[in-house]
Amino acid sequence: MESKDYLQDLSEIKHLMNKSSRFMSLSGLSGILAGIYALIGAYLGYTIIYRDNVISNDGYRTLILDGKDIINIVLIAFAVVTLSIITGVFLSWQKAKTQNESFWNSASKRLLINFLIPLATGGFFILFLIEKEIYAFVAPLTLVFYGLALVNASKYTLGYIRYFGITMILIGLASVWFLGYGLFFWALGFGVCHIIYGALMHFKYDRK
Repeated sequence: MESKDYLQDLSEIKHLMNKSSRFMSLSGLSGILAGIYALIGAYLGYTIIYRDNVISNDGYRTLILDGKDIINIVLIAFAVVTLSIITGVFLSWQKAKTQNESFWNSASKRLLINFLIPLATGGFFILFLIEKEIYAFVAPLTLVFYGLALVNASKYTLGYIRYFGITMILIGLASVWFLGYGLFFWALGFGVCHIIYGALMHFKYDRK
């Protein structure tokens, strides 16, 4: 009986240490919604990018994009990111409140810092590419840097985030190999994978 109580005490101590060092209130439902936003954004981007395609006799498609098209695509991406952030913060805050936990604590601060460092670096790098009109690597690099940000932040939150980040990196690398299909890989990573991992997190953690 004493041995059983001892093991239970160790388990409780381990649980408390884990809660103090990791942000456990990350919402899986916000991941699902972020994936839906991304798929809608990818569809809108598709209608812009492939609206005025010229199909040549040899079967290759020539893309015609002017400055207005680029601005519209950037605005769509900005809207997707903004909606995803607002949804993620609100639902995670709501989950923390339901579980009587603090939303803004040392664990969430470390999570945010470690997430933003690779993400901000990639964001500036991609902006420089756009300014130089090097568009082919924009979609792959958004996937790779986002994946690196997830992996870097994963040690301060749920374990699924690490595997999600690795998946995004692999999709980004595959997108480099298949240049010209970046929008489809972008939809796969930010859309489909967000929904899949968000659903896994939701059914394992949110519904407890």
